[in-house]
Amino acid sequence: MQKRKLGKSNLEVSALGLGCMGFNHSYGQPTDHRDAVNVIRTAVERGVNFFDTAEVYGPFINEELVGEALAPFRDQVVIATKFGFDFDAHGKQTGGTNSRPEHIREVVEASLKRLKTDRIDLLYQHRVDPAVPIEDVAGAVKELIRAGKVRHFGLSEAGVKNIRRAHAVQPVTALQSEYSLWWREPEAEILPTLEELGIGFVPFSPLGRGFLTGAITENTAFEPKDFRSSLPRFTLDARRKNQALVERISEIARRKNATPAQIALAWLLAQKPWIAPIPGTTKLHRLEENLGAVALTLSAADLREMESALAATAIQGDRYPEGMLRQIDR
Repeated sequence: MQKRKLGKSNLEVSALGLGCMGFNHSYGQPTDHRDAVNVIRTAVERGVNFFDTAEVYGPFINEELVGEALAPFRDQVVIATKFGFDFDAHGKQTGGTNSRPEHIREVVEASLKRLKTDRIDLLYQHRVDPAVPIEDVAGAVKELIRAGKVRHFGLSEAGVKNIRRAHAVQPVTALQSEYSLWWREPEAEILPTLEELGIGFVPFSPLGRGFLTGAITENTAFEPKDFRSSLPRFTLDARRKNQALVERISEIARRKNATPAQIALAWLLAQKPWIAPIPGTTKLHRLEENLGAVALTLSAADLREMESALAATAIQGDRYPEGMLRQIDR
């Protein structure tokens, strides 16, 4: 497995990580616990050393799963988790952000226990909290780094202004935000800023929440608990129109003796050497498929062809409902 450094930091991760959210959050019925542990441990055996979770996934149980699965390999892997939301007395997410310094410290202590570890390798603020100055957030994480409980500071879905303000207090190792063949907004301002500051980029949903694999069509029926059923980009009409992008990717994939998923991941890896996507999967065969993208080389001609295909394809539908879009920092 190829390795990459996240920006100018000394944090070296596998070129592809594993997003663990889908094992028991957002995508329908939870994966059988033993199967989930097996997928995570197989990923380690295949060279993956970068695993992504968050307190809100579950909530809480995803961190417990990751902690159990990675306990035998703790010193070989990089574990990333996130803080930033409020929960009621029963552990149910209230929907509000909370990045008060005292709350960050409480979350870190709880996450360390669930992850069965004495340090968090990469701690992200899950969403920018408009009620808390980003300097206070960065300062709280800086103290945790000094205490040895956190190694690196990250942001998620943060805008350029807050990235710069946070970085001035505590160097930001990585930004995690959505980026893929069908969501390229980061290219306008985010990627140039990250390159200037020496910050790594960790794209989530690099396969368009499964759509870019070609496995989702207009005939796909989502489970009631699958949050894609609420996304504008996954309405029936949007899926029909967005299929044109998958068809173009599939044409290239056939010529490269690859799958659409591998093409989509290889395209991301070709954008910058400090980009490390975290595709999520609950299935071993999909894990193997995704990892095959690391060995796939896209030529300059391939990339130009893909750019032309993307320019000719209009994507239908927002990536989130209006309420969720309002939570995204600009």
